[in-house]
Amino acid sequence: MELERGTLWQTVVARTAAAQRSGALLPIETDGVVVEDQGIRFLVRVAKNLARRAVTGEQRPPDFDPFDPPEPELTVGDVGPAHLAVLNKFNVVDQHLLLVTRRFVDQDELLDAGDFRALWRCLEEVDGLGFYNGGRVAGASQRHKHLQVVNAPVGAGGGRTAIDALARAHRLPFPSALAPFDADPLAAHTAYLSLLAEVDRARRAAPYNLLVTRDYLLVVPRTAESAQGISMNALGFAGSLFVKTAAQLELIRAVGPVELLRAVCAPRA
Repeated sequence: MELERGTLWQTVVARTAAAQRSGALLPIETDGVVVEDQGIRFLVRVAKNLARRAVTGEQRPPDFDPFDPPEPELTVGDVGPAHLAVLNKFNVVDQHLLLVTRRFVDQDELLDAGDFRALWRCLEEVDGLGFYNGGRVAGASQRHKHLQVVNAPVGAGGGRTAIDALARAHRLPFPSALAPFDADPLAAHTAYLSLLAEVDRARRAAPYNLLVTRDYLLVVPRTAESAQGISMNALGFAGSLFVKTAAQLELIRAVGPVELLRAVCAPRA
Protein backbone atom coordinates (compact mmCIF):
# COMPACT_ATOMS: atom_id res chain seq x y z
CA MET A 1 0.00 0.00 0.00
CA GLU A 2 1.36 3.41 -0.97
CA LEU A 3 2.28 5.69 1.90
CA GLU A 4 0.22 8.85 2.21
CA ARG A 5 2.07 12.10 1.62
CA GLY A 6 3.39 13.54 4.85
CA THR A 7 3.63 10.15 6.57
CA LEU A 8 6.79 8.68 5.03
CA TRP A 9 9.40 9.83 7.50
CA GLN A 10 7.31 9.27 10.62
CA THR A 11 6.76 5.74 9.31
CA VAL A 12 10.54 5.37 8.83
CA VAL A 13 11.11 6.40 12.45
CA ALA A 14 8.45 4.03 13.78
CA ARG A 15 9.59 1.10 11.62
CA THR A 16 13.22 1.68 12.67
CA ALA A 17 12.29 1.47 16.35
CA ALA A 18 10.26 -1.70 15.80
CA ALA A 19 13.00 -3.37 13.72
CA GLN A 20 15.57 -2.58 16.40
CA ARG A 21 13.39 -4.18 19.06
CA SER A 22 12.82 -7.32 16.97
CA GLY A 23 16.47 -7.68 15.95
CA ALA A 24 15.68 -7.34 12.21
CA LEU A 25 17.81 -4.21 12.09
CA LEU A 26 21.51 -4.77 12.82
CA PRO A 27 23.19 -1.36 13.13
CA ILE A 28 26.96 -1.18 12.83
CA GLU A 29 28.08 0.60 15.99
CA THR A 30 30.75 3.23 15.46
CA ASP A 31 32.79 5.88 17.20
CA GLY A 32 32.80 9.21 15.35
CA VAL A 33 35.90 11.37 14.85
CA VAL A 34 36.05 14.73 13.06
CA VAL A 35 38.90 15.24 10.57
CA GLU A 36 39.04 18.65 8.86
CA ASP A 37 40.62 18.95 5.43
CA GLN A 38 40.50 21.74 2.81
CA GLY A 39 37.46 23.42 4.31
CA ILE A 40 35.46 20.20 4.82
CA ARG A 41 34.75 18.83 8.30
CA PHE A 42 34.65 15.10 7.68
CA LEU A 43 32.97 12.79 10.16
CA VAL A 44 34.91 9.52 10.18
CA ARG A 45 33.01 6.62 11.75
CA VAL A 46 35.14 3.77 13.09
CA ALA A 47 33.34 0.41 13.28
CA LYS A 48 32.99 -1.45 16.58
CA ASN A 49 30.89 -4.54 15.73
CA LEU A 50 31.71 -5.72 12.19
CA ALA A 51 32.02 -9.31 13.44
CA ARG A 52 28.26 -9.34 14.02
CA ARG A 53 27.58 -8.50 10.38
CA ALA A 54 30.08 -11.11 9.16
CA VAL A 55 28.34 -13.88 11.09
CA THR A 56 24.94 -12.83 9.70
CA GLY A 57 26.23 -12.70 6.13
CA GLU A 58 27.88 -16.14 6.16
CA GLN A 59 24.67 -17.98 5.31
CA ARG A 60 23.89 -15.99 2.16
CA PRO A 61 24.71 -17.37 -1.32
CA PRO A 62 26.79 -15.16 -3.65
CA ASP A 63 23.75 -14.26 -5.81
CA PHE A 64 21.50 -13.43 -2.83
CA ASP A 65 19.22 -10.43 -3.49
CA PRO A 66 18.04 -8.90 -0.19
CA PHE A 67 15.41 -6.88 -2.08
CA ASP A 68 13.64 -9.83 -3.75
CA PRO A 69 11.65 -9.56 -1.63
CA PRO A 70 12.87 -7.29 1.19
CA GLU A 71 12.37 -8.41 4.77
CA PRO A 72 8.83 -7.44 5.89
CA GLU A 73 10.14 -5.99 9.18
CA LEU A 74 12.43 -3.65 7.22
CA THR A 75 9.85 -2.61 4.60
CA VAL A 76 8.44 0.87 5.14
CA GLY A 77 5.99 0.97 2.21
CA ASP A 78 5.38 1.87 -1.41
CA VAL A 79 6.80 5.10 -2.78
CA GLY A 80 5.06 5.40 -6.12
CA PRO A 81 4.30 2.52 -8.49
CA ALA A 82 7.88 1.34 -9.08
CA HIS A 83 9.70 1.71 -5.73
CA LEU A 84 9.63 0.34 -2.21
CA ALA A 85 11.08 2.16 0.79
CA VAL A 86 13.19 -0.27 2.82
CA LEU A 87 15.42 0.22 5.86
CA ASN A 88 19.13 -0.50 5.47
CA LYS A 89 19.59 -3.64 7.56
CA PHE A 90 23.24 -2.95 8.40
CA ASN A 91 22.98 0.79 8.88
CA VAL A 92 25.83 3.02 9.98
CA VAL A 93 23.67 6.16 9.89
CA ASP A 94 20.39 6.24 11.85
CA GLN A 95 17.16 5.98 9.81
CA HIS A 96 18.99 5.06 6.61
CA LEU A 97 16.38 4.52 3.88
CA LEU A 98 16.74 2.59 0.61
CA LEU A 99 14.50 3.23 -2.40
CA VAL A 100 14.41 -0.14 -4.13
CA THR A 101 12.94 -0.88 -7.55
CA ARG A 102 10.12 -3.42 -7.41
CA ARG A 103 11.44 -5.32 -10.41
CA PHE A 104 15.11 -6.13 -10.75
CA VAL A 105 17.12 -3.44 -12.50
CA ASP A 106 20.90 -3.55 -12.43
CA GLN A 107 22.67 -0.94 -10.30
CA ASP A 108 24.81 -0.06 -13.33
CA GLU A 109 21.75 1.23 -15.19
CA LEU A 110 21.01 4.92 -15.59
CA LEU A 111 18.39 6.46 -13.35
CA ASP A 112 15.06 7.43 -14.93
CA ALA A 113 12.45 10.07 -14.17
CA GLY A 114 10.58 7.60 -11.95
CA ASP A 115 13.66 7.22 -9.77
CA PHE A 116 13.79 10.99 -9.32
CA ARG A 117 10.06 11.07 -8.58
CA ALA A 118 10.54 8.57 -5.75
CA LEU A 119 13.62 10.42 -4.48
CA TRP A 120 11.82 13.77 -4.38
CA ARG A 121 8.93 12.16 -2.52
CA CYS A 122 11.44 11.45 0.27
CA LEU A 123 13.27 14.78 0.15
CA GLU A 124 9.93 16.59 0.42
CA GLU A 125 9.60 15.12 3.91
CA VAL A 126 13.19 14.99 5.13
CA ASP A 127 15.62 17.80 4.32
CA GLY A 128 18.59 15.49 4.03
CA LEU A 129 20.70 13.82 1.35
CA GLY A 130 19.69 11.45 -1.42
CA PHE A 131 22.42 9.51 -3.18
CA TYR A 132 23.15 6.79 -5.71
CA ASN A 133 26.23 4.61 -6.00
CA GLY A 134 26.36 3.86 -9.72
CA GLY A 135 27.99 0.42 -9.80
CA ARG A 136 30.32 -1.54 -7.53
CA VAL A 137 33.29 0.67 -8.36
CA ALA A 138 31.24 3.58 -6.96
CA GLY A 139 30.55 1.74 -3.71
CA ALA A 140 27.34 -0.19 -4.46
CA SER A 141 27.12 -3.34 -2.34
CA GLN A 142 24.04 -4.79 -4.10
CA ARG A 143 23.28 -5.24 -7.82
CA HIS A 144 19.55 -4.58 -7.41
CA LYS A 145 18.94 -0.90 -8.22
CA HIS A 146 18.44 1.26 -5.14
CA LEU A 147 18.78 4.91 -4.26
CA GLN A 148 19.41 5.94 -0.68
CA VAL A 149 18.26 8.74 1.64
CA VAL A 150 19.69 9.85 4.98
CA ASN A 151 18.71 12.67 7.28
CA ALA A 152 20.88 15.74 7.83
CA PRO A 153 23.47 16.53 8.94
CA VAL A 154 25.90 14.46 6.87
CA GLY A 155 29.47 15.04 7.99
CA ALA A 156 30.34 17.60 10.64
CA GLY A 157 29.96 20.84 8.71
CA GLY A 158 26.78 22.11 10.35
CA GLY A 159 24.68 22.19 7.16
CA ARG A 160 22.80 19.42 5.41
CA THR A 161 26.18 18.10 4.34
CA ALA A 162 29.75 19.07 5.07
CA ILE A 163 30.25 20.22 1.46
CA ASP A 164 27.27 22.59 1.14
CA ALA A 165 29.23 25.84 1.33
CA LEU A 166 31.90 24.67 -1.12
CA ALA A 167 29.25 23.30 -3.48
CA ARG A 168 27.40 26.63 -3.54
CA ALA A 169 30.70 28.35 -4.35
CA HIS A 170 31.63 25.71 -6.97
CA ARG A 171 34.92 25.09 -5.11
CA LEU A 172 34.78 21.36 -4.44
CA PRO A 173 38.30 19.88 -4.19
CA PHE A 174 37.57 16.74 -6.25
CA PRO A 175 36.39 16.15 -9.85
CA SER A 176 32.63 16.71 -10.10
CA ALA A 177 29.80 18.36 -11.99
CA LEU A 178 27.10 20.40 -10.22
CA ALA A 179 23.65 21.73 -11.14
CA PRO A 180 20.75 23.30 -9.22
CA PHE A 181 18.13 20.79 -8.14
CA ASP A 182 14.67 21.04 -9.66
CA ALA A 183 11.76 19.40 -7.81
CA ASP A 184 10.19 18.48 -11.14
CA PRO A 185 11.31 14.87 -11.76
CA LEU A 186 11.64 15.32 -15.53
CA ALA A 187 13.78 18.44 -15.10
CA ALA A 188 15.91 16.76 -12.42
CA HIS A 189 16.42 13.74 -14.66
CA THR A 190 17.45 15.95 -17.57
CA ALA A 191 19.94 17.79 -15.36
CA TYR A 192 21.35 14.47 -14.15
CA LEU A 193 21.94 13.28 -17.72
CA SER A 194 23.64 16.58 -18.53
CA LEU A 195 25.96 16.20 -15.56
CA LEU A 196 26.90 12.67 -16.64
CA ALA A 197 27.74 14.03 -20.08
CA GLU A 198 29.79 16.80 -18.48
CA VAL A 199 32.01 14.26 -16.71
CA ASP A 200 32.12 12.07 -19.83
CA ARG A 201 30.14 9.20 -18.36
CA ALA A 202 26.95 9.44 -20.46
CA ARG A 203 27.70 6.40 -22.61
CA ARG A 204 28.90 4.25 -19.70
CA ALA A 205 26.26 4.52 -17.01
CA ALA A 206 28.69 3.53 -14.28
CA PRO A 207 30.77 4.16 -12.29
CA TYR A 208 29.81 7.44 -10.65
CA ASN A 209 28.27 8.80 -7.47
CA LEU A 210 25.20 11.04 -7.45
CA LEU A 211 24.41 13.30 -4.48
CA VAL A 212 21.09 15.18 -4.28
CA THR A 213 19.83 17.79 -1.84
CA ARG A 214 16.95 20.23 -2.17
CA ASP A 215 19.51 22.68 -3.56
CA TYR A 216 21.77 20.78 -5.92
CA LEU A 217 22.62 17.68 -7.93
CA LEU A 218 26.25 16.57 -7.87
CA VAL A 219 27.89 13.86 -9.99
CA VAL A 220 31.34 12.50 -9.15
CA PRO A 221 33.03 10.23 -11.75
CA ARG A 222 34.79 7.17 -10.34
CA THR A 223 37.64 4.89 -11.37
CA ALA A 224 38.23 2.89 -8.18
CA GLU A 225 36.15 1.52 -5.30
CA SER A 226 38.79 2.17 -2.67
CA ALA A 227 42.00 4.05 -1.93
CA GLN A 228 44.71 2.41 0.20
CA GLY A 229 42.20 -0.17 1.39
CA ILE A 230 39.52 2.33 2.40
CA SER A 231 36.21 1.95 0.54
CA MET A 232 34.40 5.06 -0.65
CA ASN A 233 30.77 5.59 -1.64
CA ALA A 234 28.73 8.75 -2.23
CA LEU A 235 28.61 9.62 1.48
CA GLY A 236 32.38 10.19 1.47
CA PHE A 237 31.97 13.09 -0.96
CA ALA A 238 29.36 14.59 1.38
CA GLY A 239 31.79 14.45 4.30
CA SER A 240 30.97 11.11 5.93
CA LEU A 241 33.55 8.30 5.86
CA PHE A 242 33.40 4.81 7.32
CA VAL A 243 36.44 2.73 8.30
CA LYS A 244 36.82 -0.72 9.79
CA THR A 245 39.82 -0.14 12.05
CA ALA A 246 41.64 2.50 14.07
CA ALA A 247 44.62 2.02 11.73
CA GLN A 248 42.47 3.16 8.80
CA LEU A 249 41.45 6.24 10.77
CA GLU A 250 45.12 7.09 11.30
CA LEU A 251 45.72 6.62 7.57
CA ILE A 252 42.94 9.12 6.80
CA ARG A 253 44.53 11.59 9.22
CA ALA A 254 47.98 11.10 7.67
CA VAL A 255 47.01 11.22 3.99
CA GLY A 256 43.99 13.49 4.27
CA PRO A 257 40.42 12.55 3.31
CA VAL A 258 40.39 14.81 0.24
CA GLU A 259 43.48 13.14 -1.20
CA LEU A 260 41.89 9.71 -0.68
CA LEU A 261 38.68 10.86 -2.38
CA ARG A 262 40.62 12.23 -5.32
CA ALA A 263 42.41 8.91 -5.68
CA VAL A 264 39.12 7.12 -6.51
CA CYS A 265 37.84 9.78 -8.95
CA ALA A 266 38.13 9.97 -12.71
CA PRO A 267 39.60 13.25 -13.96
CA ARG A 268 37.17 15.65 -15.59
CA ALA A 269 36.82 15.18 -19.36
